[in-house]
Amino acid sequence: MRHGHAGRRPGDSGGVFCFFCSGGRAKGQLRDRVWYYFARRNITVPGNSSWDSTRMHIPDGFLSAPVAAAGYAASAAVVALAFKRSKQTLEERQVPLLGVTTAFVFAAQMLNFPVAMGTSGHFLGAALAAVLLRPLNGCLVFATVLVVQCLLFADGGLTALGANMFNMGVVGVLGGYAAFRFVAVMLPHSRRNFLFAAALGSWLSVVASASACAVELAVSGTVPLGLVLPAMVAVHAVIGVGEALITVATLSVILAARPDVVGEWHGTPAALASGESPS
Repeated sequence: MRHGHAGRRPGDSGGVFCFFCSGGRAKGQLRDRVWYYFARRNITVPGNSSWDSTRMHIPDGFLSAPVAAAGYAASAAVVALAFKRSKQTLEERQVPLLGVTTAFVFAAQMLNFPVAMGTSGHFLGAALAAVLLRPLNGCLVFATVLVVQCLLFADGGLTALGANMFNMGVVGVLGGYAAFRFVAVMLPHSRRNFLFAAALGSWLSVVASASACAVELAVSGTVPLGLVLPAMVAVHAVIGVGEALITVATLSVILAARPDVVGEWHGTPAALASGESPS
């Protein structure tokens, strides 16, 4: 973006700046500060003419080469481990659920729901995948979803695919699962407490993924951390509420019909607290 053109608002191909959508005085002021930051530094924002997406996917051109490379390295290591462990940990009755969960997450991420300040959000599904299939299998779900979104739908940049996988498929899945596991072990084993733990894990997975995205943008020198982190956390904290509601509703239906396929559903408190391998 050149000087004198701060009013132009070209879009990003992946919608990383979901928190700058139109609407809301506070968010509008923050959005203008970021655009002013771009203009003062002659930063060209890649993309097309629509800045209305609320997806967390980072497009090409927003990450430095070291950050993008680190994202690829970390994500590749986790996916390789997940693939190796899946042969041992994925139960036979869960194999069809792996495909169904992948399709559900992919489809659900295409649908937006309204949140505060005139913007909208979409389902992430990180904690849901971890609870249903165990965390490492959840990472495989996101690896599949994000590759298809990137290559076939241009949702997120190819150079940023590793970072997007790290944010959503590693931080989101493992962070959400850790919160779920901690709460589930601390509380008496019951369906209500199980769903409460899943709701908390779902909310945290969204906020953690957004925070990781903000840190990567700041480390890359794209936007100062003081601008991007509060914006990401504030809006995704609200989006996380919708995430929790969808996760609880989905798990409630599955638990009522087929509790045996839910990887983290155990019949006794002792089984839940026994420290079984989370993957």
